[in-house]
Amino acid sequence: MDILKVHLKKILLAPELDIEQIAALTPGFSGADLANLVNEAALLATRRGAESVTLDDFTRAIERIVAGLEKKNRLLNPKEREVVAFHEMGHALVAMSLPGVDPVHKISIIPRGIGALGYTIQRPTEDRYLMTREELENKMAVLLGGRAAEHIVFRHLSTGAADDLAKVTDIARSMVMRYGMDDKLGHITYEGERPAFLQVPGAPPPSRTYSEETSRDIDHAVRKIVHAAFDKAQAVLTERRETLERGARQLLEKETLVEDDLRTLVGRPKKKHPSATRTETIR
Repeated sequence: MDILKVHLKKILLAPELDIEQIAALTPGFSGADLANLVNEAALLATRRGAESVTLDDFTRAIERIVAGLEKKNRLLNPKEREVVAFHEMGHALVAMSLPGVDPVHKISIIPRGIGALGYTIQRPTEDRYLMTREELENKMAVLLGGRAAEHIVFRHLSTGAADDLAKVTDIARSMVMRYGMDDKLGHITYEGERPAFLQVPGAPPPSRTYSEETSRDIDHAVRKIVHAAFDKAQAVLTERRETLERGARQLLEKETLVEDDLRTLVGRPKKKHPSATRTETIR
């Protein structure tokens, strides 16, 4: 907030906007990132002829920074658009159904950047420094919610989940190799400290300190964790299939749904004081 105050001095904020709301958008942002965010939000407000910068300007600036520019000329055919809508609604619905998951702030099927056909943004409600195994499993279930929705509705698997799968695999492998969260492999780390800087070109890879048998056990444990997370996502969406269908239709109609829309969809009251946002999954 102190860094933001320095950069916000040069722009006029809307009277109802609290700086803490902007800070909630930006976990992990550096000082330069915050400066870029303020400049981008001010440009968006100027383009629409506004006298002051609103929270919506900051939210749209975050989307541009994280997901890239809108690609309105990237036209999806109706079937692809429908798949993307169910994919993003799958992420959102799993996130809203599991405990300890960051609330969903916004989902959209407007293509952005180089490869994002749609995206789901979640907002942390507090700074977190520790995560339990259950919270990591739920995080993976949310990431796999898009693929699970596609499998349930269309009975197929598409290439749209590539980024989600990479993130899930990294989490599961860290659980096994770094955090000692597999019962069979025990409370042992199988991965050395990750280098802080880029390795010298041509340098040999770090030597492995475990056997082939242990390597097979690690691969098996990673697969088991990922499969369990996918099964959890499928179970949630199968139980809430009607809500999934209804939400995807709304998303196809409106292209973007915000937190209040999603809370109404699942029968929860709207929030009186929405605080703001940051990313989670982007296809």
